[in-house]
Amino acid sequence: MLPIDAAAHSSRWRRRHPLDKAVLGLGLTALAVCLPPWPGAALVLATAVVVLLGPAGVPARRLWRAYRVPLGFCATGALTLLVQVGGPGGFVSLSADGPARAAELMLRTSAASLGVLLFAFTTPMSDLLPRLVRAGVPAPVVDVALVTYRMSFLLLDSVRRVRQAQAARLGHTGRRAEWRSLAGLGATAFVRAFDRASRLQAGLAGRGYDGTLRVLVPEARVSLRFTAASCLLLAALALLTVLLERPPL
Repeated sequence: MLPIDAAAHSSRWRRRHPLDKAVLGLGLTALAVCLPPWPGAALVLATAVVVLLGPAGVPARRLWRAYRVPLGFCATGALTLLVQVGGPGGFVSLSADGPARAAELMLRTSAASLGVLLFAFTTPMSDLLPRLVRAGVPAPVVDVALVTYRMSFLLLDSVRRVRQAQAARLGHTGRRAEWRSLAGLGATAFVRAFDRASRLQAGLAGRGYDGTLRVLVPEARVSLRFTAASCLLLAALALLTVLLERPPL
């Protein structure tokens, strides 16, 4: 199990309905995209961090380990705005408004990523995917997502075991050994993926699979109080952004 999935299963908000957490987490993401980067996205970023570390109870170290990956993509995209191709400055030159645009993009994307992480850290996929059928998503699409989700963990576990076996046999002692081990790892993972898929298909057929995977979904009710509080928080952030952005009289 990935760390973010383990955190979602042990979250304080695990028993809450996914709709409650979607209103808050994805609402923060929408505000980060729609509001001005300053001060809107900055307020969203600070609010998401406070909610994650406070009421949601996500450990700071685990949050940073998950956040640094999308943060790296945000920084990579922002760096490209610092230069321009063509123009009077030459083939590649520094952009005049590049630092300001890069900072705005960094604020907006990092805040939006935290909103998505808030939803991911509090909602296991096993609670979310089966409920999508009630929301109108076709059942075959949800079934494929469930199987893919399960198979991804099995594949990652197989890769980890193969790498451990290769390391125990001195498969990473040099560059040539590294490339040989990498090729063997890819071939083994490919074969094992097809083997597990065929075994899964045979197991489903033996259990009378009729095209629908039926799973138990934990009972949860939509909390009107939680949803209303989330909407009030989102509205307060939007209003505060408008007030701070407005020039003084």
